[in-house]
Amino acid sequence: MLIKEDIHPWQSGVAKNITFIVTKDCQLACKYCYLVGKNSKERMSWEVAKLAIDYILDREDEFREESVVWDFIGGEPFLEIELIDKICDYIKTEMYRRNHHWFNSYRFSFSTNGINYHTPKVQSFILKNHQHLSIGITIDGTQQKHDLNRIYKPQHEKDLLERGSYDDVARNIPLWLNQFPEGGTKVTISSADIPFIKESVLHLYSLGIHEVNINCVFENVWEEGDDLLFEEQLMQLADSIIDEGYYSDYSCSFFSEYIGKPMNRTLENQNWCGAGMMLAVDAAGNFYPCTRFAQYSLREKKARIIGNVNDGIDKNKLRPFLTLDRTTQSKQECIDCDVASGCAWCQGENYDAAETNTIYQRSTAICKMHKARVRANNYYWNKLYRKLELEGQRDDYEKNKRAMKQKLC
Repeated sequence: MLIKEDIHPWQSGVAKNITFIVTKDCQLACKYCYLVGKNSKERMSWEVAKLAIDYILDREDEFREESVVWDFIGGEPFLEIELIDKICDYIKTEMYRRNHHWFNSYRFSFSTNGINYHTPKVQSFILKNHQHLSIGITIDGTQQKHDLNRIYKPQHEKDLLERGSYDDVARNIPLWLNQFPEGGTKVTISSADIPFIKESVLHLYSLGIHEVNINCVFENVWEEGDDLLFEEQLMQLADSIIDEGYYSDYSCSFFSEYIGKPMNRTLENQNWCGAGMMLAVDAAGNFYPCTRFAQYSLREKKARIIGNVNDGIDKNKLRPFLTLDRTTQSKQECIDCDVASGCAWCQGENYDAAETNTIYQRSTAICKMHKARVRANNYYWNKLYRKLELEGQRDDYEKNKRAMKQKLC
């Protein structure tokens, strides 16, 4: 293969995503974290977890997706590894006992800060469930970039020195990659760390991470001129990836052939995220259309609860989320934009940033950043194609790509 293909999430588009917010606690106090209400008090009980599982598995006619991803988040989910282990054992047992159609098509999914990945209880859980696990460790790049944002929360009110978490995360990367060789990491970009993008992606490659999923925060944190600095960093990164041949074995989600075009209103009018198609449950047993609608994720608005484990899902409260698409929430200038494709949003941030309590007002805080990404992306693919043509490889690449598409279909 001449260019590494992106690895798509397991059963993407056909799996139901069910999220357990097992704790709102975390060892870290990341500066860009959207979880503004983290605390050590709200921890899920076994009773709530069991009620949620029973509610879902009892309604096989309503949850008809052919596959399921049981997702565990926090805070830091592995702080509750004993509860998670009990939950997963119960899910497996009940799906088997009921002869549920998900029994042979499920995953347990985690995004972890990686700090306690090596601990015996976590490793025991991984060993027991390895064939059905997806685990991503968040490491932001070089130590300088990582420790700029991903810092430990203060242990005492008088603590003034920030302590970064890079060393405690990086030590677990070899173990993680040994267990999940195709593991990808998620990198977040905010205004302060734009200058470190290029060296951070290359650093992650050097650690053996072949897939770097990276995105700008959706909140309105951007300063004047950030888009130009962003574009410059991406172009420098493009040069390094192409000149040094990383493109054949490594990927970076900032570069994609499928972004930066006018919107196809027939094929691209769907909602960007799965809010409403997903289901999240918190420690109190409340259901949400996505974790970003839980109170600890919201700065300005009240939580959007769509039911609970005792009364079930209120379909009237869920219904508005099922009508969301690009045109119902975008300004006309976004719909008509020449580079609309690939311009992302977070449904929860749209709601939190809206002038009213509507979920139909799209936040455009990353507009300039998207346009800068498109310019750099065009530079990347133009340069890469020229290189492949000079090496006589572009025809082979196009054949491989067509064959891959046919296989996916």
